Amino acid sequence: MKLKVYSIDGITPVVDPAAFVHPSAVLIGDVIVGPGCYIGPCASLRGDFGHIEIRAGANVQDSCILHGFPELGTVVEEDGHIGHGAVLHGCTVQRNALVGMNSVVNDHAVVGESSIVAAMAFVKAQMVIPPRTLVAGIPARVVRALTDTELAWKVDGTEQYQLLARRSLATMREVDPLAAPEPGRRRLDLPMVLPLSVVKARER
Repeated sequence: MKLKVYSIDGITPVVDPAAFVHPSAVLIGDVIVGPGCYIGPCASLRGDFGHIEIRAGANVQDSCILHGFPELGTVVEEDGHIGHGAVLHGCTVQRNALVGMNSVVNDHAVVGESSIVAAMAFVKAQMVIPPRTLVAGIPARVVRALTDTELAWKVDGTEQYQLLARRSLATMREVDPLAAPEPGRRRLDLPMVLPLSVVKARER
């Protein structure tokens, strides 16, 4: 499967052989994807203005957009977790932090280590989120410190995406669809990761 990878001004993206980049994702220019990373379908990593770096074990899921300015790149540090449809622009997501689905993190913002940005949040320019903190809302505001349960859930989810990178490298192939389900069609056999709402409800 040929990747959509483009050089610009003589600068070519770098993808570690142990990373998985879906063929529908687009990588342009000054982009570096580290080992064990997962870049999902239709993600856009546009290093045509500023540097973009996805460090070891991080994931950038379906339809995410990453961009920046000259001298203001976008960095997702080790084990960072970027949910479906999120937009990162000229910001830093520190180690083991999570940005929820359809959130926006704007210029010069920093998502602190092991923090969570809730789904649909808008993190304003220059906001610095403390470590191990939950933020939510439009604009995003600090809600509270994260619990051990929430942090463990985040780590489990990221490990699933690291496993997905390995599974995809080993077994994902472009194929024609079947006309009908085959007899005895099996289901995927994977470790269970529950939605956070279910995990928290079980604690009550």
